[in-house]
Amino acid sequence: MSDRTRVLVTGLGATTPVGGDVASTWDALLAARSGVRRLPYDWADGLPVQIGAPVAVEPLEVLDRVEARTLDRAQQLALVAAREAWRDAGCGEASVEPERLAVVVATGIGGVLTLLDQYDVLRERGARRVSPHTVPMLMPNGPAATVGLELTARAGVHAPVSACASGAEAIALALDLLRAGRADVVVAGGTEAAIHPLPIAGFAAMRALSTRDGDPQEASRPYDKGRDGFVLGEGAAVVVLETEEHARARGARVYAELAGAGMSADAYHVAAPEPTGAGAARALSLAMRDAGLAPTDVAHVNAHATSTPLGDVAEASALRKALGDAVDRVCVTATKSCTGHLLGAAGALEAVVTVLSLHNRQVPATRNLDDPDDEVALDVVRMSPRPLPPGAAALSNSFGFGGHNVTLAFREFA
Repeated sequence: MSDRTRVLVTGLGATTPVGGDVASTWDALLAARSGVRRLPYDWADGLPVQIGAPVAVEPLEVLDRVEARTLDRAQQLALVAAREAWRDAGCGEASVEPERLAVVVATGIGGVLTLLDQYDVLRERGARRVSPHTVPMLMPNGPAATVGLELTARAGVHAPVSACASGAEAIALALDLLRAGRADVVVAGGTEAAIHPLPIAGFAAMRALSTRDGDPQEASRPYDKGRDGFVLGEGAAVVVLETEEHARARGARVYAELAGAGMSADAYHVAAPEPTGAGAARALSLAMRDAGLAPTDVAHVNAHATSTPLGDVAEASALRKALGDAVDRVCVTATKSCTGHLLGAAGALEAVVTVLSLHNRQVPATRNLDDPDDEVALDVVRMSPRPLPPGAAALSNSFGFGGHNVTLAFREFA
């Protein structure tokens, strides 16, 4: 199969801090509603940070309790999003051959809730009380395996792990699988459920989290001078991707084209961004080259923009390097201002939002950007949504601890 095979987005699914599905999430983002709140758990009382962004709809409100009992929370969320995406794509049992269907579902941390909870069981109640489902629930490929079993995917099941770039890397890998002819359909995305005392304490010790506990909905402030860190969120997002030939043959509805992807590594620091944005700029340039886009073709960027003092500036620098003078004509949004940071699911969710922005020709505004940082110097969408012109192309950025950089390039499908 030629490397010019067109890859189309035909299904979307999500469960997020602002909505239990794609439609409610999109409506919340257009209204700039925040999903950040004070954590309603007793264990949060003694933590240095007591805010987060849990999912708006508990997975047990959607899943059968018996089926959910043997799944880690990250697996539960992935299954909710995958089922929605599969239904949305109109894929019935006979529409995709199992041997031509692959799954790529990423996570940054994996089944950390199971790992920590079962360790507590071991210490307090002994080895015989540890669940026999512990290992399948804690393994990082657990969400991918759960979705693969659900859909009977036999062309391959993969689980990239690259911190906060994981969800975007999953979609980039899916693009490669389709172009290589290894599958006709790939269900791809990311999931994360790590709202627990240990991850929160660890991120807080790094001074990575916002400490604005007094006003949680104002805490995530990408590109604002008053930003002081990200807000830990949870959720999952999944896309159904198909070759154009397969999508046309079954009469699928198309949201957008996944036109390209670019990846790079900073090789700079395990947690801090490379300050000039050189690695991120390479990912941006590679994605545009892969998609056949010039900087002047790009109308919109969904930024990684986590609300950290160093990361936001480094990303702005990367955008200026990669887009040159065209950056002034590109509207940028930072949806983590509403959702918080979903870690391994962030890139997948922001890919979904980017696709919807192109499909609906509307870009959600960035919340809490009251006093823009002078070092950013980007056209960031504020106050209200911004329209996009017909035939637009857009980029979605994701960067992760370890220096992982991933950019996805989407184009409106005509």
